[in-house]
Amino acid sequence: MIRTSWPRSAIKKITTAVFRQSHTQTKQQTPADKYQHYNETEGYYRSSPFEPVEIPNMKIHEYVWQNLHKYEKTVAVECISSGRNYTYAQLRDASAALAYRFRKMLNLKPRDVIAVCLPNLPEYPIAVFGAFEAGLTVTTVNPIYTAEEISRQLEMSNAKFILCLSEGYSIVKAACQLARKNIPIAIIRNPIVPLPEGAMDFFQLISTEGVDFNAIPQNDIGIEDLAFLPFSSGTTGLPKGVMLNHRNITVNCEQVQSKLPYEMMVTAATDSFQHVVPCILPFFHIYGLTVNLISKLFLGAKTLTVPRFTPEDLFKCLIDKKSTVLNLVPPIVLLMINHPKLTPQTIPHLELIMSGAAPIGQLDVEKFLSKFPKIKFAQGYGLTETSPCALLTPNNHTKFAAAGMVPANTNCKIVSFDKEDGKGLGPNTPGELCVQGPQVMKGYLNNQEATDATFYDNGWLRTGDVAYYDEEGYFFITDRMKELIKVKGFQVPPAELEEILRSHDKILDVAVIGIPHETAGESPKACVVLKPDTTATEQEIKDFVESKVAHYKKLEGGVDFIDVIPKNLSGKILRRELRARYVK
Repeated sequence: MIRTSWPRSAIKKITTAVFRQSHTQTKQQTPADKYQHYNETEGYYRSSPFEPVEIPNMKIHEYVWQNLHKYEKTVAVECISSGRNYTYAQLRDASAALAYRFRKMLNLKPRDVIAVCLPNLPEYPIAVFGAFEAGLTVTTVNPIYTAEEISRQLEMSNAKFILCLSEGYSIVKAACQLARKNIPIAIIRNPIVPLPEGAMDFFQLISTEGVDFNAIPQNDIGIEDLAFLPFSSGTTGLPKGVMLNHRNITVNCEQVQSKLPYEMMVTAATDSFQHVVPCILPFFHIYGLTVNLISKLFLGAKTLTVPRFTPEDLFKCLIDKKSTVLNLVPPIVLLMINHPKLTPQTIPHLELIMSGAAPIGQLDVEKFLSKFPKIKFAQGYGLTETSPCALLTPNNHTKFAAAGMVPANTNCKIVSFDKEDGKGLGPNTPGELCVQGPQVMKGYLNNQEATDATFYDNGWLRTGDVAYYDEEGYFFITDRMKELIKVKGFQVPPAELEEILRSHDKILDVAVIGIPHETAGESPKACVVLKPDTTATEQEIKDFVESKVAHYKKLEGGVDFIDVIPKNLSGKILRRELRARYVK
């Protein structure tokens, strides 16, 4: 039975007029610069050339299910490894069954937080949409985290339920003990493997047997309520809970699908055609969750979940499964350029690639298009705090070094490094990129100080990235003001590694920086000051960190023992000075 009794709210029409038409412009504009604006309060800023989108007046699960009747018999999600799959009708029913048991069996209340600690599996959207239907919030956890890392997130989010793989049960159980949380742990397991003592079987939670769909308790959750709580380091510091509401996510899905006058990026499924979309990007990261999964399920695509990326799984998705749209990160672009197995003849169905999470060079894109001339290449820029899309390139563009243009219903500006007035600068002037729009987060969980430091007045989010824009409105990211180290698209906050290193009984002071890495983009390097009369080896320090963090946070850049950490008068580490020593 397919459940159809969910609320169907009308979409409320709100366009870009809501956001910045209130600005009184003091500069005469010509058609050539109609997206360039100026006023005394904001300075210069740019609006979007993309067609405005309507902001859905519905929660995320309602948004995805609104066209369910068109796709209910088609496959919604399929595991590339196991072949396990769900049709749209099955996905919908399983989510509703889970919502029923969250409320009736587990006694979770609206606005409670659940943690999902999974790789990309077909059950991931079931857990997410079931939680939303029950009125809950989801915090996404990296499944390769250590018990210590998971415990911090459980504590900060106050999660009251966690879902993981059976292989990760012992780590999650240890994390709950470290966090002093006695919460239910559900697992996804192979049926032939015994259920660990104390664990719940997730497949039983999503079974439709014995479920009265009409008995799911109603809740008062609205589109401004918290939906996702991913953790990010923002511009600096330790991970913080990013508060993303239902509106943030649904409007960002619409923005990703917005168009310039001539062409739509990805079209919805029809009776004779369904896009096939590999989900290689991890769902615990907002790029994979919003752009790769939720927006494509809304369009009726067949999504292929890839639990752990391997070149062989990529080839299977592209060649055997005839994928049509691919969201990826730059290292996979390079793999496609260089691998002889991928040619225009072996992947003729692939229509569009969208690259994000890290910059890619003009020459690399030109090499890609030289090899695959019929594939459209788009790029995007974003961050967790913008749900994630904050810049987007149009189809058929040729400025491949650009991060993109301002997406629909959004404004962007570049502010000075030297002034704190938040006023925007004109074209071709570098500064900090700021974003204003309906996809921007509510703030950081229980951290007003960090929230205040991240926003200018009128909702302008400070990205921490150095950028400029040209006369055509293309934005170029040139450097990072923020201190995050990007390892294969993952964020590694130096402050987190520094805190761990300072707990070592031989270390007096430490600074961590990112240095270039041939395949990972960057890798963490530790500059260590030892306590007097102590000695330590590089391997000793690396092993100490490795035991406490996920593999991509390891000190692959090495350890250097120095006499003093360079700092300014206020005690802030001068990372640029350190980087200059090691990066020539």
